[in-house]
Amino acid sequence: MRVLIATVGSRGDVAPYTGLGVRLRQAGHEVTIATHDGFAGLVGQAGLGFRSLPLDPRAQLASAAGQRILRAGTGATAVMELLRMGRTIMPALGRGLLDAARQGTDLLLLSATTAPLGQVVAEALDVPTTGLFLQPLAPTGEFPPVLTGTRSLGRRGNLLMGHALQSAVDRLITPPVRELREQLGLPRRSAGAERRRAIRQGMPLLHGFSPCVVPRPSDWPPCMEVTGYWWPSPPPDWRPPPRLADFLASGPPPVYVGFGSLVVADAERLGAVIGSALRTARVRAVVQTGWSDLSVTGDDVLAVDEIPHHWLFPRMAAVVHHAGAGTTAAGLRAGVPAVPVPAQLDASFWARRLTALGVSPGPVPLAELSSGRLAAALRQAVEEPAHRHRAQALAARINAEDGAAGVVAAVERLPVRS
Repeated sequence: MRVLIATVGSRGDVAPYTGLGVRLRQAGHEVTIATHDGFAGLVGQAGLGFRSLPLDPRAQLASAAGQRILRAGTGATAVMELLRMGRTIMPALGRGLLDAARQGTDLLLLSATTAPLGQVVAEALDVPTTGLFLQPLAPTGEFPPVLTGTRSLGRRGNLLMGHALQSAVDRLITPPVRELREQLGLPRRSAGAERRRAIRQGMPLLHGFSPCVVPRPSDWPPCMEVTGYWWPSPPPDWRPPPRLADFLASGPPPVYVGFGSLVVADAERLGAVIGSALRTARVRAVVQTGWSDLSVTGDDVLAVDEIPHHWLFPRMAAVVHHAGAGTTAAGLRAGVPAVPVPAQLDASFWARRLTALGVSPGPVPLAELSSGRLAAALRQAVEEPAHRHRAQALAARINAEDGAAGVVAAVERLPVRS
């Protein structure tokens, strides 16, 4: 079967699908990933086909619209800013998805960001589709909407808020969805109607995180499943740079500091705050520069670019990160304590999960970050054995799961049109 996985966003929105694609290929399928040109190498090194989708996510996050999202942080305002930016790029994305699918596919697998337009493309080309989501986005009474960053309002309040947010999202993305439907000669239908129709028809919607981290909500429709994590495909023949190996061997385990795809307006100030916190906490550190080009100076600090998290994190005393879904997962897999520094959208949700699971002393939000608060959190994470013990126990459970197997099984249950 020719399988096309379509995803857009940052590296964390793409990397999990490389490992999933490898597993599908091993099961006998021909797998291609459609995403941004900047990730062509990431896809290619996994041995998967690549098809181009438009736009540069790093440039988008650094733009005025992207910085408005960062300033909004979490809550309804941040979601609306994200959707406003999304509406400006959705027409180009729709054309890109259509072009990618027309090159040949028997099954279209869609991330949360490509699902609204991808379902239209799948309908027009008469191919089955399945959702592959990295966050639990569907409304539920068991926790508040993931993107809002709010605390629980109780079962009824959480559910009402979830449906209200879903309705707002549907209204904002309906115009580009309807435009694409019209271009493809499909019946007029709103984004909300399309989403509800997919659920009624039982379109599988699989979630790539561990039920040990977020149990499947009991009030979700039967078509929504939680499979376990989908791990990125490791780069072949990768070896650590000698300077990194030497740094790790030269002293006690350092902490990791990295904010991945986060693009901050004042990276110099952020680097100064982090450097001061590291000196106060008296810890060594490996600092990933990331999309903000973060720079932290110090005798016991090593700056690195992209280092595979599955190799690096188990060698750390703790990990300080922006609480993105992918980096959160990598830290949990490694069994090390975390100090989340959430900044926007779903980061607060993952930060709270880390705290509730007992693997973190608690979040230090980027908007409230100071050297004193970060240093105190670092000392707790490194010095309190309970955090590491719980992290190691949770890692053992997570690593016993096989999330990709659930996706392979679901794909092979689908009726494919000849």
